[in-house]
Amino acid sequence: MSNRMIEKLQAYLQEDPNDTFSKFALALEYKKIGDVSRAIELFEEIHEANPDYVGIYYHLGKLYDQQDDNKKAIATYKEGIEVATQKDESKALSELKSALMELELNDE
Repeated sequence: MSNRMIEKLQAYLQEDPNDTFSKFALALEYKKIGDVSRAIELFEEIHEANPDYVGIYYHLGKLYDQQDDNKKAIATYKEGIEVATQKDESKALSELKSALMELELNDE
């Protein structure tokens, strides 16, 4: 199923390379199949082009954490917390704060 979804999302992005939603969905599909480096690459592209896209911060932070890059994970969560606060995204804010606290507690 994931491979067909990946192909569909890639086709959407060929038509509109700036489609943030399709790029986000594609990153999630790559994350699902374990292609962490490709997922990180896509999330980083979204971050660069659209840093107000709140949804990337949690997933990108988790991927950095999986790669044992705690500094990047912590920085990503903190930036996401700022963005979520500015955009009044309470669910994302709660998830990001929880992920940051968990990472910091495990990092001690």
